[in-house]
Amino acid sequence: MIVIVDYKAGNLTSVQLGFGALGLETRVTRDPAEIARAGRLVFPGVGAAGAAMRNLRELGLVAPLQAAAARGIPFLGICLGTQIVLGRSEEDGGTETLGLLPGQVRRFQPLVPTDKVPQIGWNSVAFRRPHPVLAGLASGSEFYFVHSYYPAPANETDVIGVTEYAGATFASLMGRGNIVAAQFHPEKSGRMGLQLLKNFSNWDGKC
Repeated sequence: MIVIVDYKAGNLTSVQLGFGALGLETRVTRDPAEIARAGRLVFPGVGAAGAAMRNLRELGLVAPLQAAAARGIPFLGICLGTQIVLGRSEEDGGTETLGLLPGQVRRFQPLVPTDKVPQIGWNSVAFRRPHPVLAGLASGSEFYFVHSYYPAPANETDVIGVTEYAGATFASLMGRGNIVAAQFHPEKSGRMGLQLLKNFSNWDGKC
């Protein structure tokens, strides 16, 4: 079963519809016990890091998420969920996040007025290394983004794909072991995004 985490910060319906378009059953939950025993976990999110972490703590989900990731199950972060997979965010005056992967989240600092923040719309992802969730996708494929902050993993080996925006080349797709995390929204990215979700649903969490 694909479990989608509900922590009051997710675009849950569109994520569920994305998997549904592939004929895949999902379950949306904020039950810590269900999350702890999930066989496959999707961690979406929109909004701000500070509020997201407060929700996770209030719902008692921090430890279950960390335990599920440590158990080796396939784990997919999306947008804000990707950012708080890292250890710290500059958002909200500095926010300590989940620390599933080492690194931090930085705010775009546009160099020219035409670089609007947040980035909203389609942008390309250049693949840095192969990964099972990229099967059938070409480097340079375009995906849909909505964000003002971007992931900066501590280790270059955790970078799977990069995107350029507002003077920054950032990790738009990152991962290590059973964790993969996309700054873009695969569920809103048409055929390419659905292919990534399909690949995730077939992935054994190893690479």
